[in-house]
Amino acid sequence: MADLLDVGFIQAVFGDGEAPEGASPVLQILSVKKINSASSASSGVVDRYRAILSDGEYFGQAMLAVNLNPLIDSKEIDKFSIIKLRSYTTNAVQGRRLLILLEFDILESVYNEKIGEAVNIEHAVANGTVSRAPAGNANAAPKAEPKGRAGGAGPGPARGGARQGGGKDVGPLFPIESLSPYQNKWTIKARVSAKSEIKHWSNQRGDGKLFNVTFMDESGEIRATGFNEQCDNFYDLLEEGKVYFVSRARINIAKKQFNNVNNEYEIAFERETAIEPCDDASVPQIKYNFKRVDELADLNKDDMCDIIGVVREVHDLSSVTSKATQKPFAKRDIQIVDQSGQAVRLTLWGKQAESFAHDDSPVIAFKGVKVGDFGGRSLSMFSSATMSVNPDINEAHALRGWYDSAGRNTQFNAYTSTMAGRSDNSAPRLNELKTIGEAKDENLGMRDKTDYFTTAAVVAFIKSENFSYPACANPDGCNKKVIEDGNGTYVCDKCDKHWPEPIHRYILSMNCMDHTSSFWITAFNEVAEKLLGISANDLWKLKEGGDEQQFQSYFTKAAGRSYTFEMMAKQDSYNEQVRVRYTCRKAGIPDFVAESAYLSQQIALFNI
Repeated sequence: MADLLDVGFIQAVFGDGEAPEGASPVLQILSVKKINSASSASSGVVDRYRAILSDGEYFGQAMLAVNLNPLIDSKEIDKFSIIKLRSYTTNAVQGRRLLILLEFDILESVYNEKIGEAVNIEHAVANGTVSRAPAGNANAAPKAEPKGRAGGAGPGPARGGARQGGGKDVGPLFPIESLSPYQNKWTIKARVSAKSEIKHWSNQRGDGKLFNVTFMDESGEIRATGFNEQCDNFYDLLEEGKVYFVSRARINIAKKQFNNVNNEYEIAFERETAIEPCDDASVPQIKYNFKRVDELADLNKDDMCDIIGVVREVHDLSSVTSKATQKPFAKRDIQIVDQSGQAVRLTLWGKQAESFAHDDSPVIAFKGVKVGDFGGRSLSMFSSATMSVNPDINEAHALRGWYDSAGRNTQFNAYTSTMAGRSDNSAPRLNELKTIGEAKDENLGMRDKTDYFTTAAVVAFIKSENFSYPACANPDGCNKKVIEDGNGTYVCDKCDKHWPEPIHRYILSMNCMDHTSSFWITAFNEVAEKLLGISANDLWKLKEGGDEQQFQSYFTKAAGRSYTFEMMAKQDSYNEQVRVRYTCRKAGIPDFVAESAYLSQQIALFNI
């Protein structure tokens, strides 16, 4: 039965080091094993699988590309399955040769027996039965089926073999989506779609600098970073919009806390890295997925989006001080508009803010800007985002024609805090809500930075003790706590002023609950005044006047009511115990009609 398989392929790859050009062998999988450790799996590392492949005469080890993992998880391939390779490469890992499977067809998903009496190719090489390939062949060029794909399981390296660069053969080309840490020799031909500024850092281990770029080709995109010496070597060479050959760099697992590019891997430039310019218009230009300005209301806070618009206003350069470093950052706000009749504020930072001088109403395409909810909806352009002024694309030409003919004299609607589902009297978008149990299970607030979320809950109990504090009466809004100086006046250390009496402000402690859990939250003056329906100063006077029944009635009436709370969760320490402090930023009355409609839609998805 060994004639079902292509005998000789394993020997050609593992022994001779090279398979026939265009080979698409039929092989049998003798076993499949996950190679990740439990610790790596728990840290979010993608599962990797190793397989034993047999051609009926010899068997050898292979690694599956991660895009093939679903075939293993769904049991489409298993022990004794028969496959036909479409695309593959070889690599040397810890001195052992591995076959890297990139694409194949499944001929027999379920086969009940082992075909032939295959022996271990490594033992045959060690015994001298089969000669070992030279070490220089450890990374053979990727093999691919020259015909069209007949239903394989994923993308493979680029067809066409080697390419010429600078008058020399520089090896086979790989598409970006096929790169992985298990390949040592690869070359990509890609366009720089984004390039950051050089960033400097200083810590206990010394000083340093880095920059990053985003490469893209027709298969996908990947981020690359250069540190120190590589920053000096490549920063000026790499230019946005131009095409380059890149090779001899390291592939790592992407650190998603710093990388929002849609790829599970990232590139690190090294001393041996080679980057060569390439004059090739076939590599695609930047791909945009534009949202209209009026569609920003449908996006969530912190979403990333692409947007194109006309710059209608350019504000003066200003600065803000970083809370982390206490260093000033330059910022500039601009207003962009489009045919929807809506306007939105977009903030530029750093050198982009300093160098922006376009006051002639240009059309600008932005890629990867961050959505915020300040003032209803706003946008921020951080280092990972890019902008193209007056780009030569259809959307830009249409905007230019519209603005010059009619848009210049249009009255635009600006986003406000009462828009985008964020009014003070209505609930936020229902698909954003978290239950209290979900907020706790996700450990919101237990990280270094503050977490924000929205929940719908019932006020179960409000503490009437210590519901307020005496605040500075400065009309400019100091709001700092004051202390009595013993002479019948109150002193503010911040303002260095004395007041005959303070203005009381809320610091309300409430227990709120839903069907999953409960938690204690703190509501400050504006929110608490809305919940109780009386100012803290007036409520304090009721207490001081001895009208205990009237005083308690405000707390009683506020309990048992439902609200949507916009919350802030931050780690705190109390009596050497780490806990989460929940603070209410805003409270709104639920829209029960909208909530009922949303629940009906969710029920309809079950097709009951």
